[in-house]
Parts: sequence; structure tokens; C-alpha cells
Amino acid sequence: MTGERRVDVLVVGAGPAGLAAAAVLAAAGTGRRIEVLDREQRAGGVPRHCAHGGFGPWPHPLTGPEYARRLTEAALRSGAAVRTGVTALDWAGPLTLDTVGPEGAETITARAVVLATGARERPRAARLVPGTRPAGVLTTGELQQAVHLHGQRIGTRAVIVGAEDVSYAAAGTVRAAGTDVVAMVTELPRAQTAPARALDARLRRGVPLLTGTTVTELVGHGRLSGVRIRHRDGRTATLRCDTVVFTGDFVPDHELARRGGLALDPGTRGPAVDGALRTERPGVFAAGNVLHAVERAGTAAREGAHVARAVGAWLARAEWPAGVPLLADPPLRWIAPNRVTPGDRHPYVLRTSVPLPRVALTVTQDGRPLHETRLGPALPNRALRLTARWTHRVDPGGGPVQVRVG
Repeated sequence: MTGERRVDVLVVGAGPAGLAAAAVLAAAGTGRRIEVLDREQRAGGVPRHCAHGGFGPWPHPLTGPEYARRLTEAALRSGAAVRTGVTALDWAGPLTLDTVGPEGAETITARAVVLATGARERPRAARLVPGTRPAGVLTTGELQQAVHLHGQRIGTRAVIVGAEDVSYAAAGTVRAAGTDVVAMVTELPRAQTAPARALDARLRRGVPLLTGTTVTELVGHGRLSGVRIRHRDGRTATLRCDTVVFTGDFVPDHELARRGGLALDPGTRGPAVDGALRTERPGVFAAGNVLHAVERAGTAAREGAHVARAVGAWLARAEWPAGVPLLADPPLRWIAPNRVTPGDRHPYVLRTSVPLPRVALTVTQDGRPLHETRLGPALPNRALRLTARWTHRVDPGGGPVQVRVG
């Protein structure tokens, strides 16, 4: 089938952010047609193949598949149309997308588009790790799909590259598959997870953590036989293993935004948005991990609910303020959202590039102080959060707003 259709809101991506946005929009009861597209065969996003718990409300945590199922059911129950196996190929207009799916090619025009395309891990090739190209080299996503979706065996001895939350989840998946974890390896001086979790892995699970250590080469022909590592002091060694899992190092899945010519933030590498999650193009919004790779599924779902309210306001009033750039100075890596309009209410997520024992943040515009706050210690790959209670002080005609570590 080839044709053209119109909807009120088109959501691209059926992960937590996209499904939450669709559920809130459809539940508003305005009679609008809300449609969600996803290239995967099932909705739910990454949580579908995260068999561990920790999803959903903390008093009653769910496994990833349970959480994905509930989000999907909520969107469908509210009246949204969720279409899987459909890929958004390119833009055919400011609010028009060319798509292809089981029924053929289609062009869909909407009054508002929400990009909720998520993020992905960079594979070994993108990390420039030299060596041969043997079997047994995985990312976390590939590992979880192999173990939890397809029930495949992955090997007998695995090395985990990374020491953040997702790395420890990958170690749990490896153990669930009956594979020993030889070591976790990180270039940083300590793990980027809760201390209790790191202690549990090292003491109860017997998993060594090698800090200040870099994987320099993969060894093996046909099947991985080991990884060569270099410690910060120059010592080298080879860890014998038949599986290596590269974790973390997420990048936003921003291809559709880039092909549409939307401005990308140089820090996050996702679409630049203000506190209402509006991009620079009127009618196009973005939410979830396409904005900040990568936060928890609950954070993405809350952003989906937040963007739904902004979409509703756009459809009712058709206002689109330009916003003021919001810049994070080193050692901060990025901040999201990364534009400000006076009165924004959405809290900000920040990341640092180096460990900081304590953080004092100052927010200024043209040298004028807007806000100061003190936060706890900060680690790379762990979120810092900044309130939005200062945004009413922003001059919409002024220069960029800057966030600095005091």
C-alpha cells in the first residue's frame, strides 16, 4: 500500500518516552488521532529485553518486560494507535514523514511530531579498539537480546568493559546465562554506580574491578580468546576470555533529527530543546534518551508525559518561543534541556567529565546571577539534577545562560 494520511500527533519511537506521551495525549479525550511508530516488531523499547527488576514505581518494582507491557497497554487503552515494524525513513515536509512498513510505503502528515527514538551504545568499531574480528564481541543490547529474547548461550568467560549502572546490569545478565565474569574494566579511577552495588559485585559475586585500565586489543581468530589491557602505570596483561561486552558509551539515535536539519546540541548530540521539549522547528518535539544518552526508563517516561502536555498546549495555542541557549562549562559535559524560555518547569539533567567530590553550581546570564545551588559528589556517567525554579529570571532577549561549577 502506498498512500498519504493525516494524524494529529505522530510519535516516532515506542519506548518509554513515546508510549507515555501517547498515553497522556490520547487520554486527554479531545478526539485527536495519536499514532506511534516503531521499527521493532514489538513496542516497549529497551526494557523489553531487560529481565532484571528495578523498573516502575519503587515500592512495587517491575522487570523490564513487565514495565514495557504496562506502558504499551496504557497507550492502547487510552486510544492511541501503536504500529510496529514501521520505519520513519525521512522528512517529506516540516511535519511530514515518509515511512515504510508491512503494508508498504506511506507518507504521514501531522500537526505535531514527537521524536522519541532513544539511544544506542557505540559498538567496538566506533570505540577504535584494535585487533581481529572474532565472534564473542557484544554490546549490552546485543547481550540482553541474545540471552533474554532468544535464550542463546554466549560463552564461558566474559570481560565487561565499563563500570556504570548498565555495566553491572550486563554482568548480571552474563551470570544469568551461566557465564563467569572474569573482570570489569574501566578507564576511570572508580566505579560509576552506587557504592553498595559495586561492593556487592566485588565481594559477594567475586567480580574483580580493574580501574584506570584500558582495553588495548582483542585477541583471537574465529572466536575471541582474550583481551589485552594496559593499566595506568603502564603495566600490560592479557585476560583470557571468550566473550567481551562493551557497555555504556551511549549516543542519541538522532539520525531522523539530523536528516530533518534540526539543530543538535554539541554536548548531548541530541536535538536541542527548551524546557517544554520543543526543538527549533515549530511543531516538532523530542523526549527521552534521544535528548540525553542515557537516563533510566522512568526518566524517559516522565519526559514523555511532560512533552504530551507541551504538545497539547501547542495544538491549542500554536505558540513557539525561540528560547535562549543554555551552556554547560567544563568540567560539565552537557546539560539537557539546553535552551531556556522564561517560566520553564522541566528540571535539568547534567553530566560531568571528571569525578568531583562536591558540586556548587552557578547559573548566570550576561554576568547576572540567576541561581546558585550545592549538590553532592558527582561521577562521570551519573546524572546531576538542577531545578528549573530560576527560569523566570531569564531575559528572553539576552545572551546565553551559562551553568558553571563554582
